[in-house]
Amino acid sequence: MQTSLVLTILGNDNQGLVKGLSAVLHKHHASWEESRMIHLAGKFAGLLQVTLPENQLAALQQSLKTLQEKGLSVVVEQTQVDIEPISQELTLEILGQDRPGIIHDITQQLDELKINIEKLESEIRTAPMSSEHLFFAKLSLGLPDGISVDDVQDQLEAMSDQLMVDFSFDAES
Repeated sequence: MQTSLVLTILGNDNQGLVKGLSAVLHKHHASWEESRMIHLAGKFAGLLQVTLPENQLAALQQSLKTLQEKGLSVVVEQTQVDIEPISQELTLEILGQDRPGIIHDITQQLDELKINIEKLESEIRTAPMSSEHLFFAKLSLGLPDGISVDDVQDQLEAMSDQLMVDFSFDAES
């Protein structure tokens, strides 16, 4: 029987880090399913989903402790494989003047509609002409039954003047 895990990894970035992690996973017959990894401010941060034979779980957890001894923080969470389906996916892009609270304001509106954020990426960009700081975010959203793209668009655009941002919507079937 297989088990599914999500690993959260954080540590000082250095060459060979992913190779070392993949070697530990390979040793325990873990299949690398999906991941998001990034270098931020000299740190390596990653999320990784793996599946492996259930009889390898304890040994894998012990081997991951050796990575922790080398300064890498690894948190292991066992997951449910059966995930509730979403009715529709929506990609939302936000661009506007940077200010504290933009993500809070947006997520508060999304929460009112019971929308799940599947993925969120953000960055500060420099405006081409003025060199002002612009906030950019791209969100992948899972819409529940009964909530349409129009509902999301209406909810967010009603607050776009107070946020001083532009929204871009792209619905996926």
